[in-house]
Amino acid sequence: MPNKLTHLDEQGRARMVDVGHKPDTERIAVARGEVHMKKETLDLIRAGQIKKGDVLTIAQIAGITASKRTSDLIPLCHPLPLTRVDVDLALDDSLPGVVITATAKVTGKTGVEMEALTAVSVAALTVYDMAKAAEKTMRIQNIRLLEKHGGQSGDVVNE
Repeated sequence: MPNKLTHLDEQGRARMVDVGHKPDTERIAVARGEVHMKKETLDLIRAGQIKKGDVLTIAQIAGITASKRTSDLIPLCHPLPLTRVDVDLALDDSLPGVVITATAKVTGKTGVEMEALTAVSVAALTVYDMAKAAEKTMRIQNIRLLEKHGGQSGDVVNE
């Protein structure tokens, strides 16, 4: 771990890190999160009976769209020319709830962890928004980076 915070200049002011000297490399990040809910709410989603529409498809599109806007949402993130974003939503009776997994890929000078995490976060918020009329006690939980590959720090696998 570096001892220096890279988003601070010598005077302690926030800055965007200069990555211009770094080589372009393929970078991939995978993130995951969960929306916990009552079994009855999960059953409504499964049956397509949520009044706002197809929860999983809308949340998938929201996650992909959000990943492309990460630098607009996170002040010091670099805008990235993403080459791939996949958002998978799976119904999980053991939670009960929805497990969201996002994979982001770029060939560039900086990683795509924030894009994958943003995709999961916004997809989870969208699930909540779509189903909140059925249940207001849903919980968005455990959003985390599962793995990242590429770049100077190499591969990281957390799960």
